[in-house]
Amino acid sequence: MSDWVVAVIAAGSAVAGSAVTGWYTRSAGIRQAAAARHAGDRQADALLESVHTTLRAESVQREFALRRQTYMEFLGAAEARILTERSGRGQADDDVLLQRALGGVTLEGPPEAAAAAQHLVDCLRRHERPDELKRAKSAFVSVAQECCRPR
Repeated sequence: MSDWVVAVIAAGSAVAGSAVTGWYTRSAGIRQAAAARHAGDRQADALLESVHTTLRAESVQREFALRRQTYMEFLGAAEARILTERSGRGQADDDVLLQRALGGVTLEGPPEAAAAAQHLVDCLRRHERPDELKRAKSAFVSVAQECCRPR
């Protein structure tokens, strides 16, 4: 065989080998890219789930904080009215503040807390005895504490 034939066969073999190697390398690259894309998607999904969980937890915390604040305002207004019942001295707007605070508890809920608050206000309006006022206040506090406890 002549040198030209050997050179052409060697060159053809090199080109064919390069083509086959390139084909397999390309296939492996495509598989790696798909795997990386899939891993990235899973990572992004995990991050989104983490963000959603954090936002839900913060929302629950804000809800409890608002509810706690509403209950504290009601208790403050009720305490002012109880003090007025005991001493006979109070502010002219104590009833207005109590009614406003009751509205906040009714709006904020739940129904058990609104009912306990309404019972305390009804006891105040009927000028119940101090021990009955204390029981009504304690009942509201118990319900309020239960409502502010995370589940």
